[in-house]
Amino acid sequence: MLCKEAGHEIVCLANLFPSESKEIDSYMYQSVGHEGIKAIGQATGLPLFRKEIRGRPLNTEKTYEVEEKDEVEDLFFLLKTIKSQYPNIEGVSVGAIQSSYQKDRVENVCKRLNLTPLCYLWEKDQIQLFDSMIHAGVDAIVIKVAAMGLTSKHLGMTLKEIRDHLLEMNKKYGSHVCGEGGEYETFVVDSPLYQKRISVDQCEAILHSDNSIAPVAYLKLNSLSLCDKNEIAQ
Repeated sequence: MLCKEAGHEIVCLANLFPSESKEIDSYMYQSVGHEGIKAIGQATGLPLFRKEIRGRPLNTEKTYEVEEKDEVEDLFFLLKTIKSQYPNIEGVSVGAIQSSYQKDRVENVCKRLNLTPLCYLWEKDQIQLFDSMIHAGVDAIVIKVAAMGLTSKHLGMTLKEIRDHLLEMNKKYGSHVCGEGGEYETFVVDSPLYQKRISVDQCEAILHSDNSIAPVAYLKLNSLSLCDKNEIAQ
């Protein structure tokens, strides 16, 4: 959204998804909710390019140097494929807020492909950023929790619904309000970039780790459909 406000044209979407269609722990990518990515492509009306994550986080140093079988190289080859079909693309939107680890790796890939990383969220105040997303019309639901103060009961809650609790957890435990520390993950069901709204028709909560302090649980999105924006989500 901020890229468009700055005058850029969104040409297509890119997504890296886990092998065997299951949620994985990645240093770089969100994998939970990957079954809903096609719906995002349909909702935006933009071409969607996808690649299976084959690599692993082998090089975990602060500054990335190319490692052949590292998961970062999956991003390199995905963007390389896209650039071969869209030779005029010039930049990549990057959603990093505070993660130097992720930002450095996307910048590394972009430099090798002569692309400009567009990091409009970088080092923004997280409370202000969170509220600005809601105000701008981003409707997202929590689909994974993995931090103190968050449990499976928070799955499916919207940003508006969980806002006050996240602020409380920030004061109590120092949690990142925007989930930048991996506290939670979201799935966007509607935004100004969407032509249609995504309806989550069927989902199931899966307990990944029954930790008494910080349980890890996520939603598997089993059935999704598109609806007109004026339809009330059920």
